[in-house]
Amino acid sequence: MRLGLNGKIALVTGSSRGIGRGVAIGLAAEGCDLMLTGRDEAALAQTRAAIEGFGRRVEISRLDLREPDASARLVADVQAAYGRLDILVNNAGSARRGDFLSLSDADWEEGYALKFFAHVRLTRAAWPLLVAGKGAMIAIGGTSGRMPLAEFTIGSSVNAAVAAFGKAMADRGKSDGVRVNTIHPSYVETERLQKRIAAYMQQSGKSDAAVRAEWTVEMGFTRIGQPEDVADLVCFLCSDRASWVHGVTIDLDGGEVKAI
Repeated sequence: MRLGLNGKIALVTGSSRGIGRGVAIGLAAEGCDLMLTGRDEAALAQTRAAIEGFGRRVEISRLDLREPDASARLVADVQAAYGRLDILVNNAGSARRGDFLSLSDADWEEGYALKFFAHVRLTRAAWPLLVAGKGAMIAIGGTSGRMPLAEFTIGSSVNAAVAAFGKAMADRGKSDGVRVNTIHPSYVETERLQKRIAAYMQQSGKSDAAVRAEWTVEMGFTRIGQPEDVADLVCFLCSDRASWVHGVTIDLDGGEVKAI
């Protein structure tokens, strides 16, 4: 399927590793030039090398998007480097797990700072460029936003907020000519997931394979996802082949979410 993304300019946050890295590489493979952001300089360099392997141009920003003025500065950097922006993927951010009564106000503030407020600020700063280019915006949330979990109260709340914000911006996007969609991935093979698996292995005495098998049954999905799974969906949603897909929240979860 020809997606027609060749020559498009994409900004992907949290692109040093995991889902963000997979999405950035996937867009590069489809012909996009990239602006990357992330806090791990060495990991960003690896992502950059992978993108350059496709013969695409890539720029890197190390701004901390939790800072109130960083989003505007980042968009200014994109405009200075490329002159336009066609695709924005709001991916950066994570939230602390744990018992609700043990989580502090600071934990909640940190959870919202990068995955919600940074998304809001970056969307506000980038929106005029997306309008000018009739572009697309994708937000990466998580299935806990659809099925909130007691041990993940912060992340569940943030992911639900991400989806609601995306829906609101999609409503505006109808008149402004910007397509907006949200993806709720389930468990994806990332360093963060591997750390959780390692911790459970130590706690339970089970092997890596046994933990994965247990979680697959417990969560009710067909398999643990790969960053490439998310990247493929992002590339499709940003393409003209998905021109009638607007304002949706897609559970990319191998069948985990049972709700209609």
